Amino acid sequence: MRKVGIVGAGITECRGRWIEATYWELFQQATRRACEDAKVTVDEIDSVVYGIYNDIFEHQAIPESSLTGLIGMANKPGTRVSSGGATGFYAMRTAVMEVASGVSDLVLCVGGEKATDCFDPRSKSATPMVIDTIAKSWDPFYEYPLGATASDSYMQMCMGYDDTYPGDISDSDVRARMIEILCHSGNRNPYAQRRDESVTVDQVKASRWIIAPFLRLLEACMYTEGAGAIVFASEDKAREIAERTGQPPVWIRGIGAANESYSPGRGGNYKPLNRIASDRIAAERAYQAAGVKPSDIKIIEAHDAFVAQLMITMGELGFVPIGKTRKLIDDGIMLDPKDLADDEAPGDGQLLINPSGGLIFGGHFVGGSNMFSTWSCRREMINRQIPLGLVHGTGAINACFGGAMVLELDEGGAR
Repeated sequence: MRKVGIVGAGITECRGRWIEATYWELFQQATRRACEDAKVTVDEIDSVVYGIYNDIFEHQAIPESSLTGLIGMANKPGTRVSSGGATGFYAMRTAVMEVASGVSDLVLCVGGEKATDCFDPRSKSATPMVIDTIAKSWDPFYEYPLGATASDSYMQMCMGYDDTYPGDISDSDVRARMIEILCHSGNRNPYAQRRDESVTVDQVKASRWIIAPFLRLLEACMYTEGAGAIVFASEDKAREIAERTGQPPVWIRGIGAANESYSPGRGGNYKPLNRIASDRIAAERAYQAAGVKPSDIKIIEAHDAFVAQLMITMGELGFVPIGKTRKLIDDGIMLDPKDLADDEAPGDGQLLINPSGGLIFGGHFVGGSNMFSTWSCRREMINRQIPLGLVHGTGAINACFGGAMVLELDEGGAR
């Protein structure tokens, strides 16, 4: 297996609605910015991997077919990946494997979504159609007709966790403080969807319940339109490109993934509802491949569709004990970016969590959200000279798809 590095990354602005741009144009923007960042032309790229979650959002079956020529990939191999909320992670995993195997030297991975092109004429808003479109990911014979949604899917898992570990994720003060910190992170991200908002603990606790006692309105991610792209390169190509750009490569030191069973229950063929086993297994595989421990990592971009789920995920990834994830706040592990200079690395016992603002404040354009996370993690690692980082992705019903990728800043990582 060959060494694989990230040499370029680009994202669009995250918005609740891109009125003036089609998904074609968003993918063009992300591709152009990633290529400019890497100082490469589209002619140098060997192949492309697309992350597109939902054909209904794009109003087109096989939407990647129309993108091929528009982003300069005509007559090159292209692969579409769709894995729910983990689409971006699995698209990147596919791109990494293509370079690591020796099939390609330079691969573009680009993903995005145009979610709020959906419209419900009765309510005169996108929301009912967006919820219905996502709900079509569920079992069509039983769950979808009952009105399944992403919120209740994740919250039934949070309820199962709370039954096993009572009091850990149910403290609204802890969750509200995490939201306030994520807001401060989003304020520092020029592309974040909610970069101009100021959300306090009191505002979080006063927002209306969606599903009590684990989810208020201000604790959930937003509908987002946007796109992101990452350029992956073989070691020789990465070092050549680093000479052009003056930016150090960020290496893929270890990558792991796991998919749990769709059906909840007990035993190996079922998904337990009190844990996110896919997160744990994926992280263990990534750490083993990288030869590192969670304590070696000072920055993580985690998939935080809901803040209660983020707390469980941080336990499954090994950063805090399962059942005691509130230590993130109680022990001051989750660092408020307001307390850190832009080029300063976290200190002992501190962890920079979702400096992009995460999905909640940064944005969640499903097919490319994990590219957005990778763009941010790489950016912070270079600016702050952080040796190791982690990108996490999750998705599908009850968070049954999980992925983790350990990133390593090149030893000569001077800016």
